[in-house]
Amino acid sequence: MNELQEIPGPDARRWAMLCHYSAFLWFVAPMIGNVIGPLVVWQFKRESDPFIEDQGKEALNFQITITVATVICWILAWVLIGFPLMVLVGVWAFVLTIIAGLKANQGRPYRYPFCWRPIS
Repeated sequence: MNELQEIPGPDARRWAMLCHYSAFLWFVAPMIGNVIGPLVVWQFKRESDPFIEDQGKEALNFQITITVATVICWILAWVLIGFPLMVLVGVWAFVLTIIAGLKANQGRPYRYPFCWRPIS
């Protein structure tokens, strides 16, 4: 983080972290919960702080990427390669979501690797 950038306040960090962790709604509503969670948090809190705006978009873009990758894995399941890929995508999403939430809670913006960013 650049020395001139101000560290977000505790409330902004908490909401940014929640943008990332709300993706765990996947366990409640598979295939849509991971996108709905970050979308709802981002929509309600994005105007209250630029850090929340940034991290909410990042979380939402990553979860859209994960959903697309999972659909591709389902299609590839017909040739059996999709099943191991689905496990790999799931573990990758779980680990990176936790890392992103921890970084957001520290006030450090996080960028997911290999993420498609349709929302800019």
